[in-house]
Order: sequence, then structure tokens, then C-alpha cells
Amino acid sequence: MDEAEASLGTQQIPEASESLFSTVDIILLTLLLGGIAWWYLNKQKKKDVTPQRSYSIQPTSMSLQTSSDNSFIKKLKASGRSLVVFYGSQTGTAEEFAGRLAKEGVRYHLKGMVADPEECDMEELVNLKSIPNSLAVFCLATYGEGDPTDNAMEFYEWLQNGDADLSGLNYAVFGLGNKTYEHYNQVAIYVDKRLEELGATRVFDMGLGDDDANIEDDFITWKDKFWPAVCEHYGIESTGEDVTMRQYRLQEFKDETPDKLYTGEMARLHSLKNQRPPFDAKNPFLSKIRINRELHKGTERSCMHIEFDIEGSKMRYDSGDHLAVYPINDKELVDKIGKFTDSDLDTIFTLINTDEESSKKHPFPCPTTYRTALTHYLDITMNPRTHVLKELSEYCGDAAEKEKMKLMASTSPEGKALYQQWIIADNRNIVHVLEDMPSCKPPLDHLCELLPRLQPRYYSISSSPKLYPNTVHITAVVVEYTTPTGRHNKGVATTWLAAKKPTPDEEPPTAPIFIRKSQFRLPTKSQTPIIMVGPGTGLAPFRGFIQERSHGKEEGKVVGETVLYFGCRKRCEDFIYEEELVEYEKNGLLTLHLAFSRDQAHKVYVQHLLEKNAEELWRIIGENNGHLYICGDAKSMAPDVRNVVMKIIQDKGQMNEQQASAYLKKMETQKRYSADVWS
Repeated sequence: MDEAEASLGTQQIPEASESLFSTVDIILLTLLLGGIAWWYLNKQKKKDVTPQRSYSIQPTSMSLQTSSDNSFIKKLKASGRSLVVFYGSQTGTAEEFAGRLAKEGVRYHLKGMVADPEECDMEELVNLKSIPNSLAVFCLATYGEGDPTDNAMEFYEWLQNGDADLSGLNYAVFGLGNKTYEHYNQVAIYVDKRLEELGATRVFDMGLGDDDANIEDDFITWKDKFWPAVCEHYGIESTGEDVTMRQYRLQEFKDETPDKLYTGEMARLHSLKNQRPPFDAKNPFLSKIRINRELHKGTERSCMHIEFDIEGSKMRYDSGDHLAVYPINDKELVDKIGKFTDSDLDTIFTLINTDEESSKKHPFPCPTTYRTALTHYLDITMNPRTHVLKELSEYCGDAAEKEKMKLMASTSPEGKALYQQWIIADNRNIVHVLEDMPSCKPPLDHLCELLPRLQPRYYSISSSPKLYPNTVHITAVVVEYTTPTGRHNKGVATTWLAAKKPTPDEEPPTAPIFIRKSQFRLPTKSQTPIIMVGPGTGLAPFRGFIQERSHGKEEGKVVGETVLYFGCRKRCEDFIYEEELVEYEKNGLLTLHLAFSRDQAHKVYVQHLLEKNAEELWRIIGENNGHLYICGDAKSMAPDVRNVVMKIIQDKGQMNEQQASAYLKKMETQKRYSADVWS
């Protein structure tokens, strides 16, 4: 209702009320209209008031900015650049690769800029040809079931649905994927093909990185062939200079404390103290851990059942969704980095991007302390990539150590082999590198610039909101192992969570979390039969599915066949949620098929039981249009299960291999075959 309508309404009421309304009606109507008028005036005041100042790092979305702000063409022209490297990144690797390419462009007379497609008007690609010797490179990760990353989604949809004329656009694509997944590098493959269809010119063949093997090697191998092809295409030559330019400049606060100081927040200052929804990756909810109990029995291996309180957060979840947890690094490792770099970790500092055109002003929330950066913002446990070793080699006082670092950073066969052995096979992280190369003393600020961001860890939610609307449950194995060099490595998130055990006399421990939606869903009709295959912690989402079906049955709904294939090593040790599952089976809700691989002389896995129960499988998925779900290991279990399913479809459905493959593909399209797997 606008002001004119409100005014007209109040003028008409008294006249009408004399004949139609009682005194009570008039009072109620007056109060109602008064409330509407108050709401409207208050809204107008809010529009006129200047908002309070709040601090945040650069936003990931530029939807509220003017069109000139997200014009990458204007930025390129204003700064005399001709190379733009777009990235589609979920964990930061594609963004890192994009940065390395943009940085190296200077060697080939192509000054580069890194760009987030979510922050750019990608329709401007049609105008990139207006810049001489221009080149667009796309570093794109494939995520989930062949999906683009969140920040590349709009660009991907624009390519799918549009028909822009991209003639004159020069491009190249590098994809980041994992061969253990069925839709390996699907996003990069599609974008490479679609750009050509729209008239663009491919400067160099697409590169495909496999994160299951050595994606760093894949990238540098592709990159070292990519640059000569670029030189040939544009008729240019390399300057031959090594590029070791710093991307960020350092500012330290020795005698003063800045107005704002980040202490672990992801974006908004004090966001973990002053919580306000909506909660997401940039604004996680600080959840209280209500329960953290051990699921394994009589074994040194540990599997946790953790319940996070989400009451009052306004967060909602569905069975099959994922819970993201922001962990922190081990204090001992952080202290070691301070020791090896001779640094005071409590020094307050900020890193400021030297590229004024970049939307990324800082590599992580700044200003902060070195201790906070190493604890909350930087990944100090992953294997360092070759470009990190290359830059760190400059700080080696010992000639032999310097040469070894430079060799590992090179693309020679000897260098690649040494990197593969010394870093990857021996599983060294940055702490181990500094420990084993004692003459390497990099400035801590440069190390902070080089290390990748610490990412949230994702867990399949193992509860149903129908039963637990105010808590989210996860099931996680604590990761611990000994490396070939005799070091004891621990999983960042699971080790941190394992220590967060609530006690009756103290405030519950907390963890920053958010919900990530998934396509892993129960059928919309409860009577549809389902088969779930989830060995180990692959059981997690199925616990939520079973709870949901049990709830439906108690409400009087018709619930279809619910079949679970679960496997573990030994029934007496790692049969998680045994009591719950047995109870569901007794109540007639669940059919259980159990594979305990080490309880007999020969190993039995879930795929063996599936093969044994071929009649049941075909009856459910072939005759009754049921759904099949797989969750767990992507490397061995998921492909093995898929192969068995294919064989059963061929045998029981009387199909040849091609027909069975088409049948399975159709099931996937209909969301009747779903996989939530990891490697």
C-alpha cells in the first residue's frame, strides 16, 4: 500500500463505519491502518539513514555494484593488460592456478589479470577482441556430479542458454577434476567445446588435471606447452625472465593496534561474536556441540558421532545435505612455523594487493596476526605446490638445498620425479619442508602469501530434520597416519573435532558451520522402493534417509521397500549405529545386507552381496522403478558397485552392454541412480 492508498483508506473508513461497523471494528481497523502507516514511515526512514560502518573483506558478489565495477574490459584497458584468467574454484586450487598463469604472462608480453566470473559481466567476452593480442584463459573445476563451481554457475548457464557471437575471442581452457568420479572434468570439456561453437578461437588444446593423481604435474606440463603455443599464435617471444614478483605488499603494526583486527572470522568483523543470519560460507554459524560420542568398539581407530545445535540459526537442512565445518590448524604446527622463520607470531600485519584493479584486496581477512593467519586462514598441512618451492628456494642459505628446491620446482623429468618422491610420496607439508631444509628462512609474510587458504571440511549429514529439526548430526572417522619419513600426521578437522567433547559442568564447545545443499535426495513418494549402498561412513546420509522413512511410517504413510547394504571390517569393532539399524530391521522398516570384510578368511564387500542378491536389485530398480543410492569411497567401492549393477541390468534385463549403459544413464537423468562419493 503506497501513501495515496493509505490516505484514501483512512478517509473512507469513518463514513462507512456508521452503518456497517461497530465501535470495536472501528478501533481494530484504526489500529491496523496505524500499524501499516508506521511500518511504511519506518521503512522510508531506514532508506534515508546512512548505514553504520561495517568491515568486511571483498564480497564475492558484485550484484550491488554499478556495471562499471564489474566490467573486466574497462579494467584491462585502464591497466594496459590483454590477458584475463577466469577461475571456477570450490577449494581454491583453480584460483591459485589462474593466479600463476596471470603472473607468468609478463614473461610473454601479456600483462595479466585474474578474474572471478561471478564478479564479472561475462557477456563482455564479445568485446574482448577490441583489445589487441587479447587472450582469455579459463581454469575451471568440476564439482559434485559434473557441476560447475558455485562462482562459475551463472557463466556456465549463460553459455548453455545463450548464443553470443564470440568470433575474434582467443581462448584456452584448463580443467580440474578427479578421474575417480564419473563426470571427470565435464565442466572444462563443455566450456572448451561451447566457446568454439560460439565462434571463439582455441589458442591451445585443453588441459585436464587429475586430482586423484598429481594435478600439479598435470598443470605445469600443460602450462609449459601452452606458453610456446601462445607465443606462436601472437608472434611474440619470451623475455626469458623468471617471474618472482610479490602480489601483496606488507604492512606491519609495530606500535599501534588497528581499528579492526580479524581473529578468525571468514568475512565480517566480529561475525562469530555478533551472529546474524543468513549463515553461509562467508558467515558461518557458531554452533554448540551437544554430543560427541565414539561409535567404534574395541579398536584404536576412532569414528565420531557429533551433534551440532542449530536452534535459533534459521538454518534448514534436508536428509542428504552436507554440513561444512571450518577447522583450525594444530597449535604445535603453527608454533613450528614461527620458530623456523624466526618470527613473532603475535605481530599484527596486513597484506595489500599491489594490483589496484583486483577485486581481491587481501589474500585473507586483514589486518590480523601471523598466529591467526596460520591458525584459521592458511592450509599448512597440504603438500606444497612447485611454485611455492620455487619462490622459497630464493631464501635457502645452503647451495645444495637451494638447488634441490629449484630442481623440484622445475619441469625436467628429474625434477618431476624428485617432487613426486620427496613431496608427494613422502607426504611432506610446509612444516616438514622447513624442518628438512634448515637453511630456508623465508619472511613469514611471503610464506603467508604463498600458502593456499584453509578450506571448510564437508560431511554428509547423518540425521533427518523430521526427527531432529534443531540439531545436525555427522559421522566422521578420525584421520591419523604415519608418513614414510616417520612423522605422525593428523587430519586437520577430525583431530580438532575429536577434542571437542561436551562435559556437564562446562559450556559446550563450539564450531563454525554452514549447510550446503545437495541433490542427494529421497524419492518424493514415500512408497517408492530404495536400495542404499553405504559401507563405513558412507552410511551417514542413509541414517537420515532411514529416520525419515521411519517417521513417515509412524505417521501412517505407505513406505516402500527400504534396503541397506552396509560393510565394515569387523562386526564387533566398526559396525556403526548397529543397535539403531537392527531395531529398524526388527520393526519391519529395513532390510539389512551386511558385509564384514575381515570376519572370515575371504574378504566380503558390499558389491559381492549385491551380486548375490541380483534378483532383489532388479526387482526394485528394474520392475518397480526404485531408486539406487551409493555413498562412500569413489576410488574402488563406487566403480565396483556400478560394474555389478551394470552386469545385473544386462543379465536380468536381458540387455547388451550398450543398452544397459543407456538404461543406467536414464536412471541418472531421472535421479533414480545417485552417488555421493569422495576419494
